[in-house]
Amino acid sequence: MRISRRQFFLGGAGAMIALPLFRSLVPRRARAADAARPQRFFGFYIPCGIHMAAWTPAGSGTSWELTPILSSLTAVKPYVNVLTGLRNAPASPDGPGDHASGTGAFLTAAHPYKTEGADISNGISLDQAAASVLGASTRFPSLELGIDAGDSAGDCDSGYSCAYARNISWASPTQPLPKTTDPQVVFDRLFQGFDPQATLEEQERRRRYKQSVLDYGLSDANSLMGKLGRTDQRKLDEYLSAVREVERRLLDTATVCDPGARPADGDFQARVQAMLDLSVLAYRCDLTRVVTFMLGNAGSNRVYDFLGISEGHHEISHHDGDAGKQAKLQTIDTWEVSQFAYLLEQMQAVDNGDGTTMLDDAAVFFSSEIEDGNSHSHSNMPILLGGRAGGAFATGRHVVYSNDEPVGNLFVSILEALGASASSFGDDGTGPLGGLAG
Repeated sequence: MRISRRQFFLGGAGAMIALPLFRSLVPRRARAADAARPQRFFGFYIPCGIHMAAWTPAGSGTSWELTPILSSLTAVKPYVNVLTGLRNAPASPDGPGDHASGTGAFLTAAHPYKTEGADISNGISLDQAAASVLGASTRFPSLELGIDAGDSAGDCDSGYSCAYARNISWASPTQPLPKTTDPQVVFDRLFQGFDPQATLEEQERRRRYKQSVLDYGLSDANSLMGKLGRTDQRKLDEYLSAVREVERRLLDTATVCDPGARPADGDFQARVQAMLDLSVLAYRCDLTRVVTFMLGNAGSNRVYDFLGISEGHHEISHHDGDAGKQAKLQTIDTWEVSQFAYLLEQMQAVDNGDGTTMLDDAAVFFSSEIEDGNSHSHSNMPILLGGRAGGAFATGRHVVYSNDEPVGNLFVSILEALGASASSFGDDGTGPLGGLAG
């Protein structure tokens, strides 16, 4: 008798359980990682570059002080590395179009093909490479989040498709993964069926009902064991292990994963915070282990009026050395880094129960599509790397590179730290980046 792993059902009418993803189909590496504390990746994109003069620390190694733009990192400085001197050469466009080309290459380290038509071509992004391992045991292999909406069709930057300008996550060279920009939609997607008005008694009743369905299904499946051959018994045992894991997750979710209230409508600042809070909540509930977030689309011209700035971000990023524009850029950049700091603080607040926090096991990549808005350079990229990735990274340092080492090598190091096998990445990543290991 042959049992289909994708069509095997437990129980009968009224108590049927189907699990389309079986434990034996999960990569061996991911199953090993699942037994330990889960590792997580977050890709944090900001548009229009950075005012580097107020960003770059003077010291190196552990002897460095926070600069004005980095001042909000005080509480999480021991968990952060500032990386100076890395180059993302594949991001350089063919002619004009640095914003779209740089955004397309943000996590791919691949050279986007210049087109405004349907014949787009890029590379697989870092988050999706990580999700191939980390996403095997979660409900959502990855989440793609952002603030500015817009579809992927048309010309967004000097002949470059909007697919490059509005997406940083790529499942394949021709498949960008669109982001969700409404926190309420994200909440509903993560917690469909959750009723925030339910009493504790109602929640417990629902938990017990789910438990009873599983118990019934397990009993039904166990009765088959004696009727099967040795190979199918082994297969069924692996299947039941997966069901018991679902049972454990249901119990865990009921006790430690209350999502709270659905986010309310809010302004730009409130939506940014809601997206970051939802990301940490999705991590804590182990709904996903991979998230990307775009604070704006490529070359965003958002007006930061709540910071007292009336001009658009992209407009003033072309500062041409004007001190007044540079001061405004510093104000915007300082606020952007404070959002990164907020994310790290929320992750640091999640206690693993063994003296470590969520941030100890995470890798959080923060950067932009260009170095500086005036030069549009793709060398000396502004990069922060938060988290220790399970001890793979020694943190609290300013690491200075002097030979234009490729960002692709950093991505190889991140993937290796997260348990993925990667000897190369993108167009020019040829091996792990030195200077990161503990």
